[in-house]
Amino acid sequence: MKQWLALAFLLVLFAMVFLPGFGGEDEETGERDTEEKQGAGMVAPNAPDGLEVGEAAPDFTVETVTGETVRLSDYRGKKVFLNYWTTWCPPCREEMPEMQKFYEAFSDEVEILAVNGTGTEDGGISMVRDFISSGEYTFPVLLDEQLEINETYQILAIPTTYFIGTDGIIQKERRTGPMTYEFMVKMKDALN
Repeated sequence: MKQWLALAFLLVLFAMVFLPGFGGEDEETGERDTEEKQGAGMVAPNAPDGLEVGEAAPDFTVETVTGETVRLSDYRGKKVFLNYWTTWCPPCREEMPEMQKFYEAFSDEVEILAVNGTGTEDGGISMVRDFISSGEYTFPVLLDEQLEINETYQILAIPTTYFIGTDGIIQKERRTGPMTYEFMVKMKDALN
C-alpha cells in the first residue's frame, strides 16, 4: 500500500509539471497561473473536491514527532493551518522554511499542524525526526502512521493545507501546492 500511495503522489506531481493544462497552465499562452488566479493550487481534474468550506474539520487523535498525543479539537479557539506533507516531496520541502518563518511571527494567532504522511516514509518516524531536527522546525509535527488523516481529509496531492477557523469549521478552500509566507499571512487575516 505504501508503494502505491507513493507512486500515486509521484504521478500527480509529474502530471502537474509536464502535462500542459494539468497544473494550472494556460492552454493558449502556456504560462502558469499566479497564486491569486489559481486559488487552491494544482489539483487533478478528476480528484474529489475534498472537505468543503463550511464543514466541521473532522477530529482525530495522533502522536507528534516528540511523542505527545494531540487531538485536533485541542486547538479549538485558535486558527489552524492543517498542512499535510512528506519528507520525500520537493514542494513540501520548499514550503517548510516559509512555514517556520510564518510560525515564528504568528504562532500566537495561528497554529500550524504539519501532518506527516508517515505511512509513506521509507525511513519511518526516524526519517521524519531527522528532517525536522535538521531544519530546526518548531511547529507541531503530527504522525499519520496509518494514513487515516490522509483518507479522512482526502489528500490526493501534497502538500495540501486546510484552513480551520476558531470554531473548528473549514473556512477557506483547501490549498494544494506549497504556500509562501505572504500567502499564509493573507489566509491568517481571512480566518476568524
